[in-house]
Amino acid sequence: MGIHEFLSYFTESNLTRLLDQYRSLGPLPGLLIPFMKSFIPPLPTLVIISVNAAVYGLWLGFLYSWIGLVCGCLLTFAIVKKVAGHPYLVRWSQKPKVQKSLTWARRQAFNYVFVLSLFPLGPFVVINMAAGLVQMRFRSFLLAVASGKAVMVLCVCFIGYDLKRFIAHPFQLLYVVLFIAATMVIMKRVERRFM
Repeated sequence: MGIHEFLSYFTESNLTRLLDQYRSLGPLPGLLIPFMKSFIPPLPTLVIISVNAAVYGLWLGFLYSWIGLVCGCLLTFAIVKKVAGHPYLVRWSQKPKVQKSLTWARRQAFNYVFVLSLFPLGPFVVINMAAGLVQMRFRSFLLAVASGKAVMVLCVCFIGYDLKRFIAHPFQLLYVVLFIAATMVIMKRVERRFM
């Protein structure tokens, strides 16, 4: 099976059938599929989260998707952070231009991870790797990725769970946008206070 065939399998109907078929395993399928997203970037995040919400319900779908995504991000981050101490990478990071970029990235790491975690489409693997390379503290990374992914997954689940309502009344998306904006303001204050 080629990569194209593998990725083409991840449609809404196929994922729904897969999750229903393995429902006897409890939350495991609902956790593993979002977990895989951190290692296979082309997987369709929106479809995975929406199907989890449709199969397990709004709140369990949210919880399983969020836990799976956050665990995948943490594992990727930990692996890259461990590898970042390799002598080749240490030598590479001593170059003046690289040092300048790394200094900026270290100062902005929390904002960078949090804001980019809000987007359902994006290079999650690159975000996790960059945070690991700049040796971001684990606690800061956990707070940024867990809160950013929570907002993103909740919004996608909320919309995906009752998509017909949002199609009929698109102005209700304004509530989702306001929720995201309020979360960004709150997280800025949390970062200033605890980081």
